[in-house]
Amino acid sequence: MKSFLNFFGEARKTKASERARQLGLVGDGQGNWVNRSGQKVARTVGSELVFSDRKQGGGQEEPSSQRNVNQEPQTQQRQKTSEPEADQKSGGEEGAKGDKNGETITLVFGRFNPPTIGHQKLLSNAEKISGSGDLRIYPSRSYDPKKNPLDPDQKVRLMKKMYPDQAEYIENDEDVKTIFDALKIADDEGYSNVQIVVGSDRVAEFDNLAQKYNGDLYNFDEIEVISAGERDDDAEGVTGMSASKLRKAASEGDFESFRKGIPDTIDDGAAKAIMNSVRKGMEIANEEWSLWEIAPRFDWKNLRENYVKRKIFNVDQLVENLNTGLVGKIVRRGTNYLICVTEDNIMFKSWIRDLKEYSEVKMDRKMRTKSKYNTLVGTKGYFKYATDMTPGHEDGGQNLQPGGKAYTGNIKEFINRFRKKSLV
Repeated sequence: MKSFLNFFGEARKTKASERARQLGLVGDGQGNWVNRSGQKVARTVGSELVFSDRKQGGGQEEPSSQRNVNQEPQTQQRQKTSEPEADQKSGGEEGAKGDKNGETITLVFGRFNPPTIGHQKLLSNAEKISGSGDLRIYPSRSYDPKKNPLDPDQKVRLMKKMYPDQAEYIENDEDVKTIFDALKIADDEGYSNVQIVVGSDRVAEFDNLAQKYNGDLYNFDEIEVISAGERDDDAEGVTGMSASKLRKAASEGDFESFRKGIPDTIDDGAAKAIMNSVRKGMEIANEEWSLWEIAPRFDWKNLRENYVKRKIFNVDQLVENLNTGLVGKIVRRGTNYLICVTEDNIMFKSWIRDLKEYSEVKMDRKMRTKSKYNTLVGTKGYFKYATDMTPGHEDGGQNLQPGGKAYTGNIKEFINRFRKKSLV
């Protein structure tokens, strides 16, 4: 059976393989490329061809994702492959294509629910990697009692307080729900290149998705996904710290463990208040909870058991990828993963531990954004939108345009009846 990484690797023809064939190199099936003499001269890193001898590749340097993030920002910047001068110019202007500005922006997209000392390391390294270029940090909009107990506004306020050195780069943009939204904005603003900084365990997922839709949803000369450092859930300290550990500690009322994941810049009183906010968001006092629901990494056995028994994540159900923010309909169930398709026909594959059943509170609203109606079937917001579009009018109708006729049926009946017709 193909692995998760192989699935993404085969989703598109990489720039590495194309470049290798042009140079007459042959792959050895293990990511390396050999010349006609049988010597290994290059390897595939992400979607790029990296040469062991810089003379072979025209001066291409190893991508930043494989280098030490503690280097100075100037050495972090990727050096471009040396090409004929004419190839680097467009219309007589060096480094620009069309209305592109030739600049690089660095993006961070993550859940931060709740923010931890591990995230502090991520943001600090992202700032180093950005160098003199622009940096934007987008907390996701995910919000639910189990895995995302803090709402976006709470997260942003906490992050600005916990990470003062990067506070100016943290964005609270309700229109950026996915990494694709962030990339589209950067493209619209004319950036030529983009660097996406993530934890080491998410490099492959972000790289393959971002590269796959370049030239379709957005257009960049170069996209690079860079690891901010190793993560190990079993390790102690910063390397092993995760939001899952803090949610687990909060659910158990274990302040000592929770405190270890909060930066020293926050005093004990404030840290206690943060833990209480997390507990309140998780509705600990009002609901029964299971560890596999709030921190699946620490209760894989029960997560897997509920999945196998089809108590969760069934075909046609809406789910959200908690890493990328993508929301899609399940079209296939694998052993430990799901294949899903968004309403924009973007296909993505996710481990079941990285998903949640989609139940965004804001989907109760008629407007998904300031300018876009809620047409997500199965939500109360769609019900309101549909009733407003009903012709005719009767007294007592709610959420109706002048001349509209109230829908007299039951809202649950409406949602269940039309759920299966969703294009999402």
